[in-house]
Amino acid sequence: MSAHTFVTMGTVVSIRLAHTEPDDSRAVEAVSAAADVFEEFNARFSLYLDQSELSRISRGELALADASTEMREAYSRAIAWRSRTNGDFTPHRPDGVIDLNGTIKAEAIDAAARELRKHGFQHFSLNCGGDVLVSGKPESGSWVTGVVDPGPNNTLLSAVQHTGEWCAIATSSITERGEHIWSRPETVTDAIFTQVSVVADNIMTADVWATAIMAGGQRALDLAVVTDKLAVLAVKRDGELVGNAHFRALVARSDS
Repeated sequence: MSAHTFVTMGTVVSIRLAHTEPDDSRAVEAVSAAADVFEEFNARFSLYLDQSELSRISRGELALADASTEMREAYSRAIAWRSRTNGDFTPHRPDGVIDLNGTIKAEAIDAAARELRKHGFQHFSLNCGGDVLVSGKPESGSWVTGVVDPGPNNTLLSAVQHTGEWCAIATSSITERGEHIWSRPETVTDAIFTQVSVVADNIMTADVWATAIMAGGQRALDLAVVTDKLAVLAVKRDGELVGNAHFRALVARSDS
C-alpha cells in the first residue's frame, strides 16, 4: 500500500492506495491529479481567497445569476439539501452570505475519487479533514475508520468497519473549531451534541446530515434516520452516546 498526503482547502488530505507500491509512479500521478481537483474547487468556492468566484459573489461584485454553471448548480444542490433537512442544513451564513463549505468538500472528495478511478485505482481510502470515502478493499480485511472522542484526552471513541454499502463517514464536531455550526434562532437550544459521526453510502449524504444533526439535535437525528439509510453515533454535551442499530453493526471488532 502507498500513502500520500497534501494540504488543500485549509486541511490535510490523506490518500491510501491499496495493492500499490510506495514508489509506483502511477500512484504519484493519480494523487497529483486528485490534488489538482481539490485546488480547482478551492479556487472557485473558497471564501478565504479574495479572488475566488464565491468571494466575488459575497462582496456583491458578481450576481449569482451571472455566476458560472458550476457555481449555480452547486448552490442549487445545497438548497435542495436545506429542504431535505428541514432547514437544519443551510448554505447561508447568519448574515446572508452564501457559504458552500458544507457541500463543496464532499463534492471535491467525490470528484477526486473519480480521478483516482480514472487513473486505474479502485481500492483506496480518501480522508479529507476527517471525512472519509473508501473504495474496494485494502490488502487484507476491510477499511476501518476511527472516531475520536471529543473529550480532552483525544482518545479513540469507536471504529467503523466499512463495507461497500457503508463506504463514507463524516464527523462534525465543536472540539477543534468551536461553535461553528449555524442554528436557526428558534432552534438554537436543540443543538445538544458536541460531535456527530454519520456513515452512509456516499460522502455528501454523510457530510450534510452530520452538520444538520449538530445544528438540529435529536429532532434532526430523528428526521435523518427516516429520510436516508444512515449509521449515526452522536455525543451529547454531558458525554452520553446516542447510536442507532446500523452504527452498532458497523463497529469494528478487535478480532475482525
